[in-house]
Amino acid sequence: MEAFKQHTGLVGPVDRVNVDTDAIIPKQFLKRIERTGFGQFLFFEWRFHENGEVNHDFSLNQPRYEGASVLISRVNFGCGSSREHAPWAIQDYGFKVIIAPTFADIFYNNCFKNGILPIKLSEEQVEDLFQRTAQHDSYKLNVDLENKTISDDHGLHIEFDLDEHRRQFLLQGLDDIGLTLKHVDEITAYEDRHAGRLAYK
Repeated sequence: MEAFKQHTGLVGPVDRVNVDTDAIIPKQFLKRIERTGFGQFLFFEWRFHENGEVNHDFSLNQPRYEGASVLISRVNFGCGSSREHAPWAIQDYGFKVIIAPTFADIFYNNCFKNGILPIKLSEEQVEDLFQRTAQHDSYKLNVDLENKTISDDHGLHIEFDLDEHRRQFLLQGLDDIGLTLKHVDEITAYEDRHAGRLAYK
């Protein structure tokens, strides 16, 4: 997994509460056997009409948000089923950071396992970000995980909290497998010590 230290990116707004995982990646696309390629289906039922035409009223379809890599949304983002396909789709679409007042727990944890940084800010702070995004074309945020700050080119400076264990996961580019491999020498030594005993069973 790629290490995350700092990221500056265009902000894309999804101004909705309770964005659930079925809205993020609808169930009909869960049959794919790869973990890549889900980005094309992100927010599919919001991005497209039933006839397949692009829904130009949906925020992320507007040209000003093309290439956005910082997603902002409202409370309870990622609620619903625990499908890990949701962060896969978000990441594959190009988002590296998600900012919201609250997240569903399982989705929140899955973000860290897939190299996405979810940041919790107050509702007032998130509202300010929505206002700034609407006010400034090509509005960007600089997210500094090393110093736990968010800033822009218009005087914004926010400090955010994050559990240190999760922060280190991203800073070092570790997923669960990567964390295990950090202890491969100890694991090998343990297996060597017990190999003889297990051979008699």
